[in-house]
Amino acid sequence: MSNGPGNGPTGGALVIAAVDGSDHSLRALEWARQAALRHRAGLMVAHVMPDSSQLYAGRRSALHDPNEPEEYADPVGDRVRDLLYSGPQYPAEVRYEALEGSVPEALRAVAAEQAPLMLVMGSRGRGGFAALLLGSSSRAVATTAVCPVVVVPHEERAAQDPEGASAGRVVLGLHAAETPENVLDFAFAEAAARGTTVQVVSAYAVPPGPTMVIDSPFAVIPPEALADGGDGVPAEREMLRAQTERLAPLRARYPDVPVELAAVPGDAAGRLVEASRSAALVVVGRHHPRRRSLLMGSVAHALLQHAHGPVAVVPALHDDATA
Repeated sequence: MSNGPGNGPTGGALVIAAVDGSDHSLRALEWARQAALRHRAGLMVAHVMPDSSQLYAGRRSALHDPNEPEEYADPVGDRVRDLLYSGPQYPAEVRYEALEGSVPEALRAVAAEQAPLMLVMGSRGRGGFAALLLGSSSRAVATTAVCPVVVVPHEERAAQDPEGASAGRVVLGLHAAETPENVLDFAFAEAAARGTTVQVVSAYAVPPGPTMVIDSPFAVIPPEALADGGDGVPAEREMLRAQTERLAPLRARYPDVPVELAAVPGDAAGRLVEASRSAALVVVGRHHPRRRSLLMGSVAHALLQHAHGPVAVVPALHDDATA
């Protein structure tokens, strides 16, 4: 796939889109195209060849038969080219790569080699069962890839709420004491590229009581609203102050990115799923793959299963960090 007109130099930044020809993956490709344009990055379209194509390539190589065609048919690559080049705009650098191996392993390997800004994929692939909310490949890659993985839900699961409290925002699920710095930086960089607000959602524990109401309205406040003491419950105000303290370095690095804070009782996952109805992107951290190779944080897992919009799962950069 040749290069085409775009927005200028990419400086080596790259967005990878994983495709398999399904409508789910092409929806993710469009999201990745727009992300590459926003970040002035190149775009790599990665297609893990089906088993039949891999077997053919291996057979031809083993037999050295000159009568066999040099290349096998690649309808996915042809469709990707048609879609990208028929659109209104595409990044300055675009390339298509056909990969071999299992889908999770091939995508993990190319992500480790290329160190992209993010890897974007659909929530279900061509072989997924319609009843499944999250495909096994998407779950495996999001759990173990060394780069941020954005999972774009299939169209049937998408729900738009343009009037919601999170409309158009980048929503960050924050554990003030544990979420690694690079997760925060990813959310702020995405908001800066979009010219939008970061809405920070954290949960606080509330002792059970006969009058406790968990399902209170979703409310957000700007950090400066904490200065007067306010009327919030002590646990809520303590969480909001912890958020403010933790976010101070990010606000200094991204002074033009507005910030909203939200502290919710109980489990943050449900609030983040609700926010995904209107958010541009929901960002969460995950456990480091060397520490918990087969496990993902409960909030990240719930979001990937139930979110109505794109979710970015960001790994920790250091062995001693968890999210």
